[in-house]
Amino acid sequence: MNITAEICVIPMGAGVSVSRYIAACQPILEKAGLNPVVHAYGTNVEGEWDDVFAAFKQCHQTIHELGAPRVFTTIKLGSRSDRVQSNQDKVDSVRALR
Repeated sequence: MNITAEICVIPMGAGVSVSRYIAACQPILEKAGLNPVVHAYGTNVEGEWDDVFAAFKQCHQTIHELGAPRVFTTIKLGSRSDRVQSNQDKVDSVRALR
């Protein structure tokens, strides 16, 4: 099943700045072929269900390996069965109505 998802990973107990932890996840998401798009409070991805969640798990493991004792993550996801739609398609659809 193809999904689009947003992940927001928050390393806890790792100090105030967490950008190095977030940056460590980007190559994981890219290598998985999930077309990651980083924004101010998360990252959007798209791909097959198992690939997306395997990459999310690897992000958690990597952040722990970098020294964060806790990781808090929120995930939003959606799927469609009527047609294929990318994250960019969704953005374009909204922008076309402005």
